[in-house]
Amino acid sequence: MATSEKVWKSLKSAMMHLENSMQALNRKDDDSFAESLWHLAAELEYMLFLFSITFQDESDVLKWKPNPEIKKIENSLLLGTVQNLLNDVEKFVVNEKLLDAYKSAHTARNYILKVQEDIAKKKHEVLKGK
Repeated sequence: MATSEKVWKSLKSAMMHLENSMQALNRKDDDSFAESLWHLAAELEYMLFLFSITFQDESDVLKWKPNPEIKKIENSLLLGTVQNLLNDVEKFVVNEKLLDAYKSAHTARNYILKVQEDIAKKKHEVLKGK
């Protein structure tokens, strides 16, 4: 399977896990939410790995490593932003703009890591309060 096919498969899987995360959040099912987020983050990491293989010889990617400053935002809003970013990745892959797809996937991954960090902090506070 070619790298572009693997990226496409990973993207579709990430979108499915994002949808599952959003549904779990709406149901207030914390365990399913955390599990779906974990799978989503894993797919995004794999996608970034695949992109890194594609860009091995391109210095533009190595120079671009933004870490967006994420303020205190509700998880539902962050997930909506991630959904928009994954839609952008899809468009960029279709149009063979892989560097732009990589950038959007990288930003989406950072947002998901922020959501996971917030979940971990809340669990820690609950355990600390007991």
